[in-house]
Amino acid sequence: MEFNWGIIVTILLINVVYVTLNTLRMMLTMKGYQLAAPFIAMVEVAIYVVGLGLVLDNLDNVANIIAYAVGFGAGIYAGMKIEDKLALGHILVTTIVPENGWEVAEKLRGEGFGVTITQAHGREGSRYVLEILTPRSNERSLYKLIHEIEPKAFMISYEPRYINGGFWTKRMKKNKKQVKNNPQENPFTEL
Repeated sequence: MEFNWGIIVTILLINVVYVTLNTLRMMLTMKGYQLAAPFIAMVEVAIYVVGLGLVLDNLDNVANIIAYAVGFGAGIYAGMKIEDKLALGHILVTTIVPENGWEVAEKLRGEGFGVTITQAHGREGSRYVLEILTPRSNERSLYKLIHEIEPKAFMISYEPRYINGGFWTKRMKKNKKQVKNNPQENPFTEL
């Protein structure tokens, strides 16, 4: 059995590009990007037809099928990495802190984050629950900041499907100045 390395590499690369685009398109579709997703789908299907044609024309060589499969897996990985770097959309981080909830909220507000705080009761007593909406691009820095302020914080994040009204993240810089100049009074009695 003779290997045509040009065909093998071409099949591999075409499938990496095709599946990367497929993964990105699926994520864009789920996040509601109504113009970008169909455009990517058109490019994706053209690449898919070319790649599949190459494999079907050369089905007698098992290396082509292996290249197709490896390209598929690599494309999914590449698509996920690219989407992670793009950090499209927003996240809602729910943070539960045992004590100094108001302090944590004010420090986060001082960094420009919008924070809603409520009192709650858990198994081990009273707690504060902080709800923070932020672009996904700020996700890691938000986790780091919360951990620096309150190492005992419990955090969980969600990806909201629909956002309307309230504090909006485009105003983060403006809000950062307002909070530093006008701190709010703590309306809660200490836990």
